[in-house]
Amino acid sequence: MARFYSNENFPLATVKYLRELGHDVLTTLDAGRSNQRIPDEEVLLFAIQEKRAVITTNRKDFIRLHKNNPQHHGIIVCTEFRDFEALALKIHTSCLSAEFLENELIRVYRD
Repeated sequence: MARFYSNENFPLATVKYLRELGHDVLTTLDAGRSNQRIPDEEVLLFAIQEKRAVITTNRKDFIRLHKNNPQHHGIIVCTEFRDFEALALKIHTSCLSAEFLENELIRVYRD
């Protein structure tokens, strides 16, 4: 299963479901990096250091970061979901469909 780093804006309920699906998810809270207004560039660098794919709902900024720095362990940008379990399943399915997460930008949309 995948190793993720969830950006601060990412729903903790979805993290819970991803963990139940077998993914290793490190949150900003777990890493002691929450409520610090850490710039997105630093979020990505931390994920790279930890060899984790970023999962975020901050689509615009992380798509830009991918274009500027395509060398990473994956970036998964999601639209806002209120069905946290459905979001986890869509991320899970997208990761299973991708041959590799490394250097990939994966977009997850609501139905």
